[in-house]
Amino acid sequence: MHKVVPLRSHPGFDVDIATGTVRVRPPAAARPVAHAAAGMRQYAAARNTRNTYGFGGTTTSADTELHASLAALRSRSRQMVRDSGYARRARNLVVNNVVGAGVGMQAQVMSSRSQLRQAVNDSIEQAWREWCAADSCHTGGVLHFGDLERAAMAQVFEAGECLIRAHELAMGSSNVPLALELIEAERIADSIAEPGAVSPDAELRMGWEVDRRFGRPIACWIRRRHPGDLRATDAGDLCERVPASQLFHLKITWRWPQTRGEPWLHATVRKLDDMAETTQLEMTAARGSAAYFATIYSNEQQQEDDEEEDGTQVMELDPLTIRKLPPGDRLDFHAPNRPNTQLDPFLRMMLREAAAGTDISYASLSGDYSQTNYSSSRLSLLDDRDVWRVLQQWWIRSFRMPLHKLWLSRAVMARAVNVPVSEYALDMAKFEAVKFKPRGWTWVDPTKEVTAFKEAIKGGLTTLTDVIAATADGRDIEDVITTRQREKQLLAEAGIEVDTTVTPGGPPGGGQPAGASGNATGDDSGTDDNSDDEPRDGARRVVPMSRAAA
Repeated sequence: MHKVVPLRSHPGFDVDIATGTVRVRPPAAARPVAHAAAGMRQYAAARNTRNTYGFGGTTTSADTELHASLAALRSRSRQMVRDSGYARRARNLVVNNVVGAGVGMQAQVMSSRSQLRQAVNDSIEQAWREWCAADSCHTGGVLHFGDLERAAMAQVFEAGECLIRAHELAMGSSNVPLALELIEAERIADSIAEPGAVSPDAELRMGWEVDRRFGRPIACWIRRRHPGDLRATDAGDLCERVPASQLFHLKITWRWPQTRGEPWLHATVRKLDDMAETTQLEMTAARGSAAYFATIYSNEQQQEDDEEEDGTQVMELDPLTIRKLPPGDRLDFHAPNRPNTQLDPFLRMMLREAAAGTDISYASLSGDYSQTNYSSSRLSLLDDRDVWRVLQQWWIRSFRMPLHKLWLSRAVMARAVNVPVSEYALDMAKFEAVKFKPRGWTWVDPTKEVTAFKEAIKGGLTTLTDVIAATADGRDIEDVITTRQREKQLLAEAGIEVDTTVTPGGPPGGGQPAGASGNATGDDSGTDDNSDDEPRDGARRVVPMSRAAA
């Protein structure tokens, strides 16, 4: 049996009985660690050779690396978005595909019989639409909620993070006491010294006050003004402690603990800058090549030509000018070696690496489809959409869902929605039920994809709801049905007949299939739908499993 040693008497630990804390005590005489022998097997990536000189590694934490690099990464990322067309396109692709025109919201409050409470849902959606106006949702009164979403997503891409502060103020035409303030990452006081207001159980990490034990955010120290603002005053050094409950900290966390977010261009900034420098140097070389095109070799010095300070004689020629040279002179033309024929494949190679660093396909980032065919373009497009769907769900989880809960509670208390306060207090989760509708994407090949989706629906492999959500650009099946009903009603009132109805088992309009023989007497001999004969077009019939077994 193993001997159980009490923790407080273990020779390797110091225990404070009063506080219950345990501290590992280092051994008195530490022996050197035996390193791997030269003949011991190692991973190839871990071997130190002359070829890996300078390829070191660190064991620092995410916060340590960000603390030393974040300011430079952020400023260079913003410069790339300003000056590089590819960086700007990458940002716009992310914003347009993740947020689009704005993520839609549909209330899903159910009754005790699992039926939608239409009146309550309509009331919530109407109040939400009113609050989304620029004068109501934005503290500055400029950004509509959809524009605020796009601006926040753009900041997450450029700076790696964005803060949105919720102020309990009713603004504009809405009486819901909630307004949002967009805060850029530069306003976080990441260089502030440890203030005396921080409790002993908390620590300050790059502007965030976090719990020492678990790293949970408690508050954020935010500058009153942007430190690089126009006509910045001393207000840029004044900081305010804002509780974390008032903030939406939008960032992607790849390591934990990671207090701040990293700019999404951190892996491609240098590559994009190298591309810009290479292009500029090639432009300079092309200008020089165009300006210097010929040399005259002469046995005698020509006095009529202009002479430079170094003794070089220069002859300027106008376009389409033919000049007769003196006897003994020889004119040699220089073949221009610009544009560089190797520049295009070289830049494409660099841009592929930059595209990989942003998780965007080369074809989408560059807009160059000359190197792809239909199949490869479609595969890259589908890969991009998988990335966008993941980011859409992150956006909903990190921002839209907690915002909806906060907004609904304020709307109920302000009597802005048709929900009794007492009923809401008893079961808040029931009234918080909601379905978010991020943007979808249209068909890549409509003829083939519509046919494939129809067959998948017939076979029970998918549903109309899933197909519409994936392809209808933010609409759902309820929106489509409502629009179809309204459309049919308008057409009927106008007396216009449009064949849009497809009957099961037949062509549009409910008529018989082409080539079928009608039988007014009801005799269906010779027209049995269950006949095993092959169709005339040679297509193979699919026999139902139940009938095949019979």
